[in-house]
Amino acid sequence: MSTYLFVHGAWHGGWCWDKITSLLKSQGHTAISPDLPSHGNDKTPIQEVTLELYTDCVCNVLDSQTEPVILVGHSMGGLIISQVAEYRPEKIRKLVYLTAFMLKNGESTLQVVMQDVDSLLVKNLVMSDDQMSSNVKKDMIKEVFYHDCTEEDFSNAISLLVPQSSVPLGTPISLTDEKFGQIPKVYIECLDDRVITPSVQKKMYTNYNCEQIITINSSHSPFFSFPDELASHLISFS
Repeated sequence: MSTYLFVHGAWHGGWCWDKITSLLKSQGHTAISPDLPSHGNDKTPIQEVTLELYTDCVCNVLDSQTEPVILVGHSMGGLIISQVAEYRPEKIRKLVYLTAFMLKNGESTLQVVMQDVDSLLVKNLVMSDDQMSSNVKKDMIKEVFYHDCTEEDFSNAISLLVPQSSVPLGTPISLTDEKFGQIPKVYIECLDDRVITPSVQKKMYTNYNCEQIITINSSHSPFFSFPDELASHLISFS
């Protein structure tokens, strides 16, 4: 049996993995999905959020595990799992990027986001007055994130989304071949994604020698719309 550690994306929380963690646990695996600082039930003030705070959160979970984990990141979570892999390579068995930002050394998430000219996310961001956080236009949230999801999943998600700090998204990542570069990587692309478009996903994963590229015909949220298929792929790594 394997241990899976899930890192959610921007605006979301550990709750977005509930269907997946339930399926994995039913097969005897350990599945952990923490809230990043200022997300979900975590009460860290958004003004204090940094990439370092995010990575510290995930590193603390890793440090409590007795065996290397399969570390899964969705969307912005890709940034985080890459940086965590640089800090804790010995604690990670495999990195799994689920339609996630798979950045090169020195890149920031914001750089890649702004290059994705066909992304609906870019067109529907609403920045706070001080530019330190953002939300997505409420009437476009379903179209951006959840267009192939059920009304029940959408209603639950929209009630739980929180503002996203701008600081981690603008922070360049720092990676080396000696640490991050040595960990096996899998990319799961989502072909109907309107947040990170398929062409940008492909551009990112072709920068790396991934041991496997998996395709799901889903939106940005396959943990809601294709949970059985996604869980099956994840279990195949165990």
